[in-house]
Amino acid sequence: MKKARAWLEAKGVTYDFHDYKTAGIAKDRLKGWSDKLGWETLLNRAGTTFKKLPDADKEGLNEKKALALMLAQPSMIKRPVLELGGKLVVGFKPETYEKEVGKGKKG
Repeated sequence: MKKARAWLEAKGVTYDFHDYKTAGIAKDRLKGWSDKLGWETLLNRAGTTFKKLPDADKEGLNEKKALALMLAQPSMIKRPVLELGGKLVVGFKPETYEKEVGKGKKG
């Protein structure tokens, strides 16, 4: 998150920050992200919150179950999620941000 925010600020890109890890996320918004990207892209399986889940919660994952987990514990959503108009970028890679946001583009 820090690297993504620093990158955006260094490029002069205006952005709104929503900390869904502490503020939560609306079900409709998360479902919309899932519809565009797939729940597999959004679910952070590498995080400690997911790893600490009982095996029964990790087994048989499908969209409905994964969305319920992410809504209940938003720290299971990969971060950051950058909304660019109709596009979504998950995670931070400078080369991806450069391509998607553009050099010096004002947001």
